[in-house]
Amino acid sequence: MMTRISVLLLTCLPLAAAFTSPASFAGAGQRSGLQSATSPASRLHNVALRAPKAATGVSALNMKVPKIIQGGMGVQVSSWTLAREVNRAGELGVISGTAMETVLIRWLQEGDPGGIYKRALDRFPDQKMVKRIWDKYYIEGGKAADKPFRNPTMWTFTPSQDLEEATILGNYAEVWLAKHEDDGTLIEGGGVGINCLTKIQLPTIQNLYGAMFADVDYVIMGAGIPMEVPGILDALAEHKDCKLGIDVDDAPEPMFAHFSPKALFERSGAPEVLDRKMHRPNFIPIVSSVTLAQAMLKRATGAGPTKGIQGFVIELPTAGGHNAPPRGFRYDAAAKSHKLSLNDKGEPVYGPKDEVNLDKFKAAIKGLPFWMAGYYARPEKLQEVLAMGGAGIQVGTSFAFTKESGLAPNVKDIVLAKVKNGDMTVYTDPVASPTGFPFKVLEIDDSLSTKDNYEARPRVCNLGYLRTPYVQDQDSGKIAYRCAAEPVDDYLKKGGVIEATEGRKCLCNGLMANAGLPQVSPFSKDGEDKKYVEEILITAGDDVNQIRKYMKENSEGKLEYSANDVIQYLFGNFKDAYEGEMNLYADADKAEDPEVKAKLMEKKADLEEKIDEVNQQLSK
Repeated sequence: MMTRISVLLLTCLPLAAAFTSPASFAGAGQRSGLQSATSPASRLHNVALRAPKAATGVSALNMKVPKIIQGGMGVQVSSWTLAREVNRAGELGVISGTAMETVLIRWLQEGDPGGIYKRALDRFPDQKMVKRIWDKYYIEGGKAADKPFRNPTMWTFTPSQDLEEATILGNYAEVWLAKHEDDGTLIEGGGVGINCLTKIQLPTIQNLYGAMFADVDYVIMGAGIPMEVPGILDALAEHKDCKLGIDVDDAPEPMFAHFSPKALFERSGAPEVLDRKMHRPNFIPIVSSVTLAQAMLKRATGAGPTKGIQGFVIELPTAGGHNAPPRGFRYDAAAKSHKLSLNDKGEPVYGPKDEVNLDKFKAAIKGLPFWMAGYYARPEKLQEVLAMGGAGIQVGTSFAFTKESGLAPNVKDIVLAKVKNGDMTVYTDPVASPTGFPFKVLEIDDSLSTKDNYEARPRVCNLGYLRTPYVQDQDSGKIAYRCAAEPVDDYLKKGGVIEATEGRKCLCNGLMANAGLPQVSPFSKDGEDKKYVEEILITAGDDVNQIRKYMKENSEGKLEYSANDVIQYLFGNFKDAYEGEMNLYADADKAEDPEVKAKLMEKKADLEEKIDEVNQQLSK
């Protein structure tokens, strides 16, 4: 005879079913980009909050496997303050490695408010290097607001010693600050990663080397195919020379950027730094297809059975920043054949070929952990991924507007106020980025997202991170650099076509302005005498309006929310659901059938363990 509780064991819905409806599984009205041969219900059975066991190659590295990766957003949106808060919470905080030498130099010219960067740089092993950068750029009390920042030299195949040193120190400082409390105590948290754009090639090695001096835990890279990076990390961990292939237009043969740690520190006068032991960080490429993941695991340059790769982030086209283009999409400025692949708004059209088959993906990645990104900042989506066997989710946009992020306070105020009063719109711009990748732009008045503001901006290229090298003279092999967002006449003189300049935006200056470090241009708008100050260009994912769930008024009536609010939201709903399911097993010990009783007690113990895990997570 079966008791009531025995029947409950057979008939109660699994927890995930309570979380996930067909609508939520499809992304709350958004195309999820996922396919699986199994049904949602079967994949969402017996969910645990814990991440799956790591693959052999991962556990050998004693790798922490976070459930939440805070996305890397540049320039300095993913600041050390944001990454530190997520790290404190036991998840993976990520700093942006984009233009960190310029960020460091500009903060020094602002007088290093609070002595923050000095605190980090005082710990760097080569103080001669620190002194050179400090003496060159630091301004006591900060520069005048109407004076321009002094920029570093632009990146080329032969960077100056000053540029390499500033790059190493900028990345080092940002990671070090994210890993330590204000008093210098190391945070025993979830870890800190660095996100670099593969398309920004020339500074890559120095970015990584600087971050490794601060013991960065993860390197995460997308916006391209970072095939050589695992081998570079292997080499840098031993201070060995390395090289990175660079895309050069019209080059008759492959070209490489070379870097020698030995030569750098000999020039710096500190060869003893090479005796320092380095930690090789875990490497997580961001991919958008099974094919790319398979190619990485087959041809990446790292050591070991997984070629130096410790996991993957699968990013869908709903994510912010740069997106992988649709399959078969190729921007063609002159022929404009790409317009056949645009919707009525002029955005790239993603279709079935761009969806990711999770069953095939899991089979292809040899047991490595994976995280899903792009419209996943929801408890039910986190649970869905865990149920699939994934490690967790990467969340960017929800963290971008937290009080800890590096976005300028006035920018956050604008966005939060607009979201409170109605939905904001994100436009997937196929031409804005000089990289050729689609780029998500948050539509805001008084920003470069509007046509009038964009066209009124005096064009200038004074940072040059997205410049493309090209062979200027085939006989001599001379290399020059051009960017479709630079002044049109300059671009045409370098062999570019005028169609390629149409709609191109200066992401370098726009993103720097987002971080509260706008440059004072050498030029003025037409009809104005005052020098132009660079305007913001905000990027966000399609789920930007999700931040309405977190934001609240503080005691001063100002809208804000914290990184911990996001984490509590993602994990807090688990506790409610687990406790609700726990009620079904309140009388488990009273079951008459010994076998049924054992199963019920096992389930009850499992739920108690899950609730304890969530309590620990929420108390961090």
